[in-house]
Amino acid sequence: MKIKRKIELAVISDVHLGTYGCHAKQLYTYLNSITPKKLILNGDIIDVWQFSKRYFPKSHLKVIKKIMDMAADGVEIIYITGNHDEMLRKFTGTTIGNISIVDKLVLELHGKKAWFFHGDVFDVSIQNAKWLAKLGGYGYDLLTLLNRCVNWYLEKRGKERYSLSKKVKNGVKGAVKYINDYEKTISDLAIENGYDFVVCGHIHQPKMEYIENKHGNTVYLNSGDWVENFTALEYQFKRWKIYNYNNDKLAPFYPDDEFEDKEIKDLIAAITIVEQKKSKS
Repeated sequence: MKIKRKIELAVISDVHLGTYGCHAKQLYTYLNSITPKKLILNGDIIDVWQFSKRYFPKSHLKVIKKIMDMAADGVEIIYITGNHDEMLRKFTGTTIGNISIVDKLVLELHGKKAWFFHGDVFDVSIQNAKWLAKLGGYGYDLLTLLNRCVNWYLEKRGKERYSLSKKVKNGVKGAVKYINDYEKTISDLAIENGYDFVVCGHIHQPKMEYIENKHGNTVYLNSGDWVENFTALEYQFKRWKIYNYNNDKLAPFYPDDEFEDKEIKDLIAAITIVEQKKSKS
């Protein structure tokens, strides 16, 4: 029997399906371990910037199928668009069954206001030089591909995994300043607008921090990513927590083997069937 944790709200972001850096198997296992009332996909779920027909493995398709199955089972899915999946912004306001597409979201959680958005609108580098940001995205994908090879070797030797991208970010003063400025700008704006929680993604830095200035306070929350951190945000019993896949396997985890032996064409057919059912309903 598979035991699933019931939670009120789960938030994931920066999955980057369709890239070498995406760890879809871990995400698929996580999604199989929870039963949320709401699942918020906070941007950059499918990486359209780097999408290639040559690379979209079965494990990535299984994540999409799993999300659709959750929607079919009554889970409310809210897809907040990001910069890597910005093509979906033309469909903002669209609702299909239990799946809706928005640019931002405000929820009331037990009398407190939570403000959700991806966060790229606060990224000056993207707004001013999108081509440079896209070039950087390709470089990041190559770095994570190299990192996977390094970690494969380390795991074979029985050693701990190592994050090259984290090492680069933490070692560059400009990158650290950028992250600090990003977090401060978002938190200040949330306080100014009276939000108790501000929930974002984009910078691949999971974090939960109480922020206070002379105008008030808020709780800054970042869901991290499924490229290097394998993290999500969960809300239950009036509390937030950062879920870390590598450290928080508190409940039994069972990868769903139902589709393990299916070919990619069968998975695509299964996804299509779900879409057809939703359109009829």
